[in-house]
Amino acid sequence: MRILLIGIFLVALNAPSFAQDAAIEQEIKELSQAKWEWMADKDVDKLADLFHDKAKFVHMSGSWKKDRELEIIETGSIWYKQADVHDVAVEVFGDDTAVLWNRITLMAHVRGNDVSNEFTVTEFYKKEGDDWKLLDLTFSSVRDTHEIEH
Repeated sequence: MRILLIGIFLVALNAPSFAQDAAIEQEIKELSQAKWEWMADKDVDKLADLFHDKAKFVHMSGSWKKDRELEIIETGSIWYKQADVHDVAVEVFGDDTAVLWNRITLMAHVRGNDVSNEFTVTEFYKKEGDDWKLLDLTFSSVRDTHEIEH
């Protein structure tokens, strides 16, 4: 009985952190979905607010920093026309760091051509004050049968 009471106490003690993690997970999922919409709309003002000043972006053709990513989006050099999100997983670390994995089919316009690619996209977020900032966005080319382990 004593062990059962200790177990119940420990679960109750951790319940707020589980609830907080779930709330952060949902917030990050919604932010990521909004990011895809802003990219499709070429809304560089909203993206500039989201992207950390030291953010890195890793694509099939190279990697670069925030200013270059915003320039690419604004000029349409890469136009992220539509990201069909098939699966999302989020891991929360403390109350200020989260990693999100998206399994997507990305329809884009790249160098004059419409293309469709399957990716797992990894996004790292860090909370600064009241705002989440995207630290890293990495595209990993995958087969359409690829699954994210939850």
